Amino acid sequence: MSVFSSEAFLKTVTNEPGVYRMFDDSKTVIYVGKAKNLKKRLSSYFSLTQKHPKTLALVSHIANIEVTVTFTETEALILEHNFIKQYKPKYNVLLRDDKSYPYLFISDHKHPQLTMVRAQNKKRKGTYFGPYPSGGAVRESLLLMQKLFPIRQCEDSYYSNRSRPCLQYQLKRCLGPCVDAMSEQEYKHQVELASDFLLGKSKEVISELVAEMETASDALEFEKAAVRRDQIKSLQKVQEQQWVSGDIEQLDVLGMVYEQGVASFHMLFIRQGRILGSRNYFPKIPRNASKDEILTAFLSQFYLSGQNGRTMPKEILLSEDFPERDIFSELFSEYCGYKTVLKIDVRAERSKFIKLAHTNAKIALQTHLSQKKNILQRYQLLEEKLDLSAPIQRMECYDISHMMGEKTVASCVVFNREGANKSAYRRFNITGITPGDDYAAMAQALARRFKEVQSPENVPDIIFIDGGIGQLQQAENIVNSLEENFPGKYPLLIGIAKGVTRKAGLETLIMAETHEILELSDDSPALHLIQQIRDESHRFAIMGHRQQRDKKRRTSSLEGIAGVGVKRRQDLLNYFGGIQGVKSAGVDDLAKIPGISYPLAEKIHEALHS
Repeated sequence: MSVFSSEAFLKTVTNEPGVYRMFDDSKTVIYVGKAKNLKKRLSSYFSLTQKHPKTLALVSHIANIEVTVTFTETEALILEHNFIKQYKPKYNVLLRDDKSYPYLFISDHKHPQLTMVRAQNKKRKGTYFGPYPSGGAVRESLLLMQKLFPIRQCEDSYYSNRSRPCLQYQLKRCLGPCVDAMSEQEYKHQVELASDFLLGKSKEVISELVAEMETASDALEFEKAAVRRDQIKSLQKVQEQQWVSGDIEQLDVLGMVYEQGVASFHMLFIRQGRILGSRNYFPKIPRNASKDEILTAFLSQFYLSGQNGRTMPKEILLSEDFPERDIFSELFSEYCGYKTVLKIDVRAERSKFIKLAHTNAKIALQTHLSQKKNILQRYQLLEEKLDLSAPIQRMECYDISHMMGEKTVASCVVFNREGANKSAYRRFNITGITPGDDYAAMAQALARRFKEVQSPENVPDIIFIDGGIGQLQQAENIVNSLEENFPGKYPLLIGIAKGVTRKAGLETLIMAETHEILELSDDSPALHLIQQIRDESHRFAIMGHRQQRDKKRRTSSLEGIAGVGVKRRQDLLNYFGGIQGVKSAGVDDLAKIPGISYPLAEKIHEALHS
């Protein structure tokens, strides 16, 4: 191991702000940090008075340090975030959240569309509302909006090709702008009402609808008055269900609890006075990390992920204070271009929000620790039953899914000591086999999974095969033939054969090589763990198969024919009334379509009838 000379290094370090990366002997980044003064900050690591266990452990592994100087501390904060996301250093607090935050979007068309989008796109003109904490929250909102305001939610391609109103028009959930079934003024007015409602102006919208209902009634336009009456009733019902705060426009509330080496964050999202929802986070915490370090790391990583559609609110309320709070307020304000404040001392409604977020963080942590304890107990019982000499660190389970041989998909799900490790899941689209040959499908999936030399952490301790002796033997043959790709550790293979009734608890567990039956009682937590990974593998395989099957069925038979692009496909389908009409047409009929020559018509006819 190379010796790092801190004295020689510190003589060359600047006093400017910047970011530093610490490397171990294998040239792996083990820590990324930022500093207002690089020399001061880096000197503190090698001080004789340094006694923090985490820092001492980190320093003992340093083989090299690289620094990047920045103009401002804000730039250093952003660069630190990017480096952490890129390298995922073992001594940094890591927020495992790469999901985008969805918005409701009203497009800037002649007849605007209301839909869900995953990020703000400058090229797509319109108004964005959000972000919402989850796709489910947005879909619920879309369903509600469809009942309240009859504006279209269909895609532009569907809307532009309609010749008669769709089912949504019949259900009175759309005004039918695709076929001009309403006045332009009425549609525009409904879009304005929907926008006001999404901005939290539900009281103003109800007042406006009441005035319109009375005016229509006085003018003896009873049908219009009845429509407005129904809208008012629906809005009043929604208003009873939703608590709205009048003086809060943009606000995030962060509750934090840190116990037993686990940090729990609960975030409340409030926009236009309405709680849009919440989300729990359990970042990966290095051993002996301080609460201040965890909080600052979470804030920087959470709010600098602008590419995921996350926006910076004007207020961020915190259940815990930290020394750099004022500095973070300045940095965030500089980063987003408007004033953002991090607060802890608040009153009235805001203090209730903080209490609520903290309570939710505490409950989430208790649940999380309870689940971890339960999972750990299951692992220990399985290790005891299998008489293993070392703890199980990684398990993989494989399953095959198809429908009568169509679009065969193999799944690989991964469990570690904390449960499902979804980022490591894989699917394999199986090709080149006899349709319905599950043995060949399993062999191909394993051969593709282990075709390269595996790093020790990627070698599973146990491989579960969802199937009987036949599939297990295929797995044994493949794994044995690739033995050189498992340095230092060889996986144990176990087959999971379903019982005759396919009921949980009646599975037969078959050990590799000896093909002996592993006996586990129905109520054994170890069996429950095996059932859990098997069921997850089954779910993941079925989902992949359905996606492939649906993709195939959405694909037109005309696609893939050279010379037939989107425009010609559309012309053919419109002229003959669908794909069946195109298939029944002769070459002469096909050649009548403008832009389709006789040779091309022959090619189309041959492709559809081959």
